[in-house]
Amino acid sequence: MTKGRGTILRESHYPDRAPIEAYGNGGFKFAHMAHNGSLLCLPSGIRGWPVSTLQECDEVAFQRVFDEAGTIEILLFGTGKDIAPIDDALRWRFRENAIMADPMSTGAAVRTYNVLLAEGRAVAAALLAVE
Repeated sequence: MTKGRGTILRESHYPDRAPIEAYGNGGFKFAHMAHNGSLLCLPSGIRGWPVSTLQECDEVAFQRVFDEAGTIEILLFGTGKDIAPIDDALRWRFRENAIMADPMSTGAAVRTYNVLLAEGRAVAAALLAVE
């Protein structure tokens, strides 16, 4: 929770799984709501993810994913407009936690996440927001 100028900001969290209805303009729509910024879609729910660039995507940024590793088989990593590789150290950390991490553009990750979610798969997504 963060305070500033009389406003209290709470961590963005939707306590359920839901398909992503739309993406772009720096955010996402899901469960008839809109969120500005990046998202982590986990078995425990959908959370705002305080990263906006690939350079910020380190082990600390993925800690919630590692915390839920026992419930995740595949992590779809939406790397923005273009596909980008996962850092080797981070890739090994995913392997140590038995998570298959698959980087792809954010658009492809959203579409794949929705399909795997509908199939009832143990899927999670880390989605960088795109304009």
